[in-house]
Amino acid sequence: MRTPDAPTHATGAMHRRSRPAVVAAALAAVFLGTLGNVSAAPARAAVEPTDGQPVAADCPPALAEKATCYTGQDENGAYYTMAVPHRWNGSLVVHAHGGPDLGDASDPARSTEDLGRWAVMVDEGYAWAGSSYRRGGYGARMAAADTENVRRLFTDRFGRPERTYLHGQSWGGNVAGKVAETYGGRPGAYDGVLLTNGVLGGGSRGYDYRVDLRVVYQYYCHNHPRPTEPQYPLWQGLRAGSTMTTAGLRARLQECTGYASDPADRTVPQQRNLDDILAVTGIPERTLESHLRFATFTFRDIVANRLDGRNPWSNRGVRYTGSHDDKALNAGVERFSADPTARRDLSYDSDLTGKVSLPVLTMHAIDDPTAFVEHEAAYRATLRGAGRGGNLVQTFTEEHEHSSLSDSEYANSIAALDTWVSTGHRPSPRAIAASCAAFDATYGDGCFYDPGFRPAPYASRVLPRPGGLTWPAMTAARERAWSRIQGVGIAP
Repeated sequence: MRTPDAPTHATGAMHRRSRPAVVAAALAAVFLGTLGNVSAAPARAAVEPTDGQPVAADCPPALAEKATCYTGQDENGAYYTMAVPHRWNGSLVVHAHGGPDLGDASDPARSTEDLGRWAVMVDEGYAWAGSSYRRGGYGARMAAADTENVRRLFTDRFGRPERTYLHGQSWGGNVAGKVAETYGGRPGAYDGVLLTNGVLGGGSRGYDYRVDLRVVYQYYCHNHPRPTEPQYPLWQGLRAGSTMTTAGLRARLQECTGYASDPADRTVPQQRNLDDILAVTGIPERTLESHLRFATFTFRDIVANRLDGRNPWSNRGVRYTGSHDDKALNAGVERFSADPTARRDLSYDSDLTGKVSLPVLTMHAIDDPTAFVEHEAAYRATLRGAGRGGNLVQTFTEEHEHSSLSDSEYANSIAALDTWVSTGHRPSPRAIAASCAAFDATYGDGCFYDPGFRPAPYASRVLPRPGGLTWPAMTAARERAWSRIQGVGIAP
């Protein structure tokens, strides 16, 4: 993601700082048909930190001359980073990061790195706060609690912002969606939600295509595990005691498919294996290794570390198609059924009910190779199933990446959400697309919206399990019932 350099003279700085208010007014004119005056929020100066509060720290290079940055560690052990622009517009963006990263402890660098990646929010005048979460590994509710905690820490330190927006990217979209549903109804907590390239299908269904990859890969490759190695059910991802590394996994994938080689250098069996795996799973070749890595190491974390060895996955009743011999594939692929309590706990932790009372704006790359754009169809069906479809506006871009989108589009999106919240007028995707050019005049990395795009149903991309076609995957009523079960979910 491109981050612009700081202005080098006063005139440029004043132009950059005044533009958000001008564009917000223009957005209001597009949405409302009238041009009103949008006043800029008063500037607020950062104050010196006190004991037990965030302490001043170096900002990422992109923000070194534009903001004052702070770091700290909360009572749960989660490291966090905050930034307050020198010309603060009075509002806050609370960021939920993707992943999940693996490891036993909070990563002190993660939130600072994310601030650097989304410096555009601070460039636009917003304060920013993000948590690294108290530990690595899976746990959407844990990450949501840590995200809410960093908002409270910011408010304790700097006062209540004029408006507070949630931003979630990738798995952070799932986390931010959970924050909105769990804490968003509290007065004064949050005003709106921006989800970008979000994993919005939830945990109980959102990884089914990786379940399919895990079993289809093993059917063709027979090397994960090898016949000479200890055997284990593939729903474990990787057996708990294995010392396999990511480099070792890549070597096995290369051995079987030649995925890292020029096609001309692959053997005939390698090319056929690769063709069959890609055709059956629908996973893009360029992200095959990262998806298999998730289906190996993150699956192991979910099963062994979070669900006490219980299986949350199923592929019973799934018919795999697209290979050179579907009959043999379906007869030979490993099959298994989920433990109902494991599936319940994963669902309770990560599935979204759609019961959100805030304006939610999403932006998703149509060709996202990691979180397929069909996640947006699942989320739309989830909110509609909860009777909250009017709270959602979805936008789509003709981009091909997962980890970052255009800075012009990020700036445009947060401005569109802010205008929606301040005016109460729900924007159209076409109006949002039209407003992007004003931001691209500054950031210059392009606007790629396709206002007419609508994603196909989730089941068109990810093979559904029996009974897995309706949304929400977990209703609000079921969430309430499950919440009364002692020990339900994933422990923080």
